[in-house]
Amino acid sequence: MSRIGKKPVSLPKGVTVSITSDNTLTVKGPKGELKQSVDRDIKIEMKDDEISFLRPTDQIRHRALHGLYRSIAANMVKGVTEGYKRELELIGVGFKASNQGNLLDLALGYSHNIIFEIPKELKLATAQEKGENPKIILEGTDKQLIGQVAAKIRGLRKPEPYKGKGVRYVGEVVRKKAGKAAGK
Repeated sequence: MSRIGKKPVSLPKGVTVSITSDNTLTVKGPKGELKQSVDRDIKIEMKDDEISFLRPTDQIRHRALHGLYRSIAANMVKGVTEGYKRELELIGVGFKASNQGNLLDLALGYSHNIIFEIPKELKLATAQEKGENPKIILEGTDKQLIGQVAAKIRGLRKPEPYKGKGVRYVGEVVRKKAGKAAGK
């Protein structure tokens, strides 16, 4: 049995949820509105400021979707109330990040700068303090979108295992390898 799927999602004050006939879940809150279509087999019930999800059978597919949609709904509720934030840092000599609106300009040691367009649903900020690595800060309501965009930015120059240079999440630990043994 899915333990996560059984647990109801409680709704804080200021959050409204509507369910359409085609099983689309819409969550509105102080920070915005999110929509998610739910598989037609999974039933959504609203009771006393709580959303619960019910599955028809114990098939593997239904068990998987049961927990999945409950987690997505919980993330949507948290997103429209608190929001999500993801920070990346650039580690390397000459690595720079700047932004103009939602255009991110990255200098990552290649022969050219990389211009990366951030979706309009997200807020972008860059910070460069003296003595610290440049930072990229992404904020928004959609957890999945923030994670996807952050992963794409990180993929432009992944941290390498010898010196640790590259783009990494703040707090990410990169295991370092030993280099070649010195000659005799």
